[in-house]
Amino acid sequence: MTRTDRFVAWVGLAGLAVAALGWALDAGGFYGGWLAALTLFSAWPLGSMALLLIHALTGGRWGDVLRPALRLGVCSVPLLLPAVVPLAAGLSPLYPWARPGAAQQFGNSFYLNVPFLAWRGAAYLVVWFGLGWLVLRGRGLARIAPAGLFLLAITTTFAAIDTTMSLDPHFTSSIYGMISAAGMALLALSIAVLLTAGEVAQEVRADFGKLLLALVVLWIYLDFIQLLIVWQSDLVAEAPWYLDRSRGGWGALRIIVAGGHFVLPFFLLLSPRMQRSRRVVVSVAALLVAMEVLRSWWTVLPSLGRGVNWIDVACVVGMGGAAIGFARWAARRAPGIHTPGMEAVHV
Repeated sequence: MTRTDRFVAWVGLAGLAVAALGWALDAGGFYGGWLAALTLFSAWPLGSMALLLIHALTGGRWGDVLRPALRLGVCSVPLLLPAVVPLAAGLSPLYPWARPGAAQQFGNSFYLNVPFLAWRGAAYLVVWFGLGWLVLRGRGLARIAPAGLFLLAITTTFAAIDTTMSLDPHFTSSIYGMISAAGMALLALSIAVLLTAGEVAQEVRADFGKLLLALVVLWIYLDFIQLLIVWQSDLVAEAPWYLDRSRGGWGALRIIVAGGHFVLPFFLLLSPRMQRSRRVVVSVAALLVAMEVLRSWWTVLPSLGRGVNWIDVACVVGMGGAAIGFARWAARRAPGIHTPGMEAVHV
């Protein structure tokens, strides 16, 4: 075990220990923080899978250079199974439709019910584990990429609806899954760039900058379209979702996320000279990762009627340390999924 591995392991264990303490002291507060952290870190392996499958179809030097870091992300997918276990006990505190006798209050109870949710969740995990295994094998990716991307699109869309959109069972959005998918790809790309951009040629780093810029524009376009549709419709079932996330500190956080997730990256990466700068590209990638953390809290916690606290931070640190530590261990030791060149990736 390297010094980096030991550091990551200790940070992850410390975060999980503090999160467990939060579970003991305030179970209701823990479930929201854990869901936000799970939403954030599930995007790493799923977004990495999608980018590897896209590169198998399109080619390009960006994927050749980022492949080790993206495969590192895919290696963390087995952690999704233990990570969902705490949520099984927190369904009632999190989701109004999961509470006893609540089904009659919602017209979509045929979909939002605990048994059907369990079956869907199991199906998502089977698909993700299977795709992860195929992607890490690295054989014939171009042949499986179309079907793999289709399965990822379907499962990630429904998983986003099940885990976060259904926190408010009255809210509906046909674009919600696409926004989540764009965020997953952007997070996975940002982490891969963060791990890789310091040791590549300027031309390759410029490719990274262009890809980050494209995904930033895609994300803000989808996010703005959803806001515009909800605003112009002004329906009682949809408007409260944004109203809850616009009051007090949440409104200020929304402005911060808009600035850090779009405005700053957009204008910094417009310049070809900036795209070649190691400092700029690495800083933008780090900023986008940080904004994804804030956005996961902004998405989940207002529905629960509370702000960010120490339990939420502990959940992110604990799950992040566990995901990175397990991915590095799996990439080096698990049979059949060793990632060539992983020694060059430093966390």
